[in-house]
Amino acid sequence: MNIASFLSPKVDVTYLHDTMTIRQGLEKLRRSGYTAVPVVDSEDRYVGTISEGDFLWNILNHNASLDEITMKALEHTSIREILQSGKVTAVCIDTNMEQLLGQVQMQNFVPVVDDRNIFIGIITRGEIIKYFVKKQLESANRQL
Repeated sequence: MNIASFLSPKVDVTYLHDTMTIRQGLEKLRRSGYTAVPVVDSEDRYVGTISEGDFLWNILNHNASLDEITMKALEHTSIREILQSGKVTAVCIDTNMEQLLGQVQMQNFVPVVDDRNIFIGIITRGEIIKYFVKKQLESANRQL
């Protein structure tokens, strides 16, 4: 089964650019309501996924006194500097649903790239679960 039919395209997905500041990233993350989002570079290549925990740990690690943290102070570091690449790997558009199953056990979505590593969208855990539930029901109906 081709995963393209389950894809939420990039235009409909919240994502960040690696050149954004921590402040810009936090603001966009807060507006989106998500706890993790994909990150792309200036050429729209997928470079990783960043979570609210990544932001939090960076702020705590670089600010000895929490009393001194201001939004202005968060304008001096880019997302690229705090991104932990490799934590969430992307899949190619020709990946099958069975291969995706293992990845969504640990994350809410799987980033999808084309053959040039250009970010094209995500497939959510919910879409993958729906696919396998439907497949299981169809299999059970055939056995009846």
